[in-house]
Amino acid sequence: MNLPPALLRSLKYGCIYDLDFFHWLIEAQPRLLARDTAVLAEAIERSCAIKAQVVAEDERESGVRAILNFGHTFGHAIEHVQGYGAWLHGEAVAAGMLLAAQVSARRGWISDAMVGKLATFLEAFKLPTKPPADMTAAVFFAAMQTDKKVAQGRIRFVLLEAAGRAALYDDVTQAEIEAVLSG
Repeated sequence: MNLPPALLRSLKYGCIYDLDFFHWLIEAQPRLLARDTAVLAEAIERSCAIKAQVVAEDERESGVRAILNFGHTFGHAIEHVQGYGAWLHGEAVAAGMLLAAQVSARRGWISDAMVGKLATFLEAFKLPTKPPADMTAAVFFAAMQTDKKVAQGRIRFVLLEAAGRAALYDDVTQAEIEAVLSG
């Protein structure tokens, strides 16, 4: 993984909470790749501020704080199936973020252009943009049932209701995941 974990979190925070920050990251990508310390520092500072704001709104993770798990439902399933360590956590979450964004786009909530920008950013940092080839929708669903975020037997996903705004959903179907996996 060529992307420092703090920058992956920055990208996540831009997707789920601050569209202007997402666009800033996309614009700053060449400088981030070059490890420009001033740009890295600004990205980390903005990330910390966003996380602090989300946590302050929901100290006990009973509401909005759950959006910080964007990409994790898919990512944890990848880690579970592939074996922990076969994929780095950040790699699995990166692929998971893109899958969640693709589900959101299929629902008509975000544009394909945003999904494309997210994918291009991840690719620039040599992060996976596709899950392992052997992971079918059925395999994902079986693995997701073991996730700690399952509530009352329902798998919870963080999806993008709009660019820069996320919410928790428990109605993602296996057919939706199959459609995303089949491209």
